[in-house]
Amino acid sequence: MEDDIFRDLSLQFESLVPHIEELRRRLTIAVVAVLIGTVIAFVFAGRIIEFLAEPVGGLQGLQAIELTENLGVYVRVSLAAGAILAMPVIVYEVVAFIVPGLTDPERLMLYVSLPFVALSFLAGAAFAYFIMLPVAIPFLVDFSGIPTVPRTKDYVSFVTRVVFWIGVAFETPLVIALLARIGIVTPEMLIRNWRIAFVIVAVLAALITPTIDPVNMAIVMGPLLGLYGISIILAKIMYRPRVIGQTPEAAETDVES
Repeated sequence: MEDDIFRDLSLQFESLVPHIEELRRRLTIAVVAVLIGTVIAFVFAGRIIEFLAEPVGGLQGLQAIELTENLGVYVRVSLAAGAILAMPVIVYEVVAFIVPGLTDPERLMLYVSLPFVALSFLAGAAFAYFIMLPVAIPFLVDFSGIPTVPRTKDYVSFVTRVVFWIGVAFETPLVIALLARIGIVTPEMLIRNWRIAFVIVAVLAALITPTIDPVNMAIVMGPLLGLYGISIILAKIMYRPRVIGQTPEAAETDVES
């Protein structure tokens, strides 16, 4: 009896080994892409910090207290920018791992969608920088009438967090459309779970924004809910059922149609 149990466990572990190896390979590629992007971004980190400081009045509107604070800010900005540069690679590796056994047309569709995923991220980052931050930062700086000079570390951490996660959120419709095209997500599933989506959006808005005042939360929740609606529309347009046990040739024919 014990031999049978150990044999079953051994077979299950052996079946998991290829998936673990695949996960390790894709994580390695994603990490290398982030490292390369970070090295490139470090060269331009100074200009990036100047750009990020514009909503608060430039670098003169910030202050550094700790001796190593400015160096830490350079590293943080470089890592964030490196992750942004590596975003198409990260998205591809995640989708390719979650949806194994892609047909050639599906792989081609995934490759073609990567530039649009990058553009969606840039659109979200631009929305956060040019629309959200000009509203949020003056509110925080002038709150209660007490003069405030933000620390460089805290300010950059806040700005990069908002810009990065809003950029990621703007990628959602394209990713969902891609998953719907290959039959993983259905529009009915998205419509049926709209209440859950609303709660998740509210939680994300509370995490992204530094305050829970209605103005800042509405600025975040509005676009996120709009993106969810766009995701449903794109899923309706792009959805193709994925039949279990379907041959690759038949799957390719369905995708091409």
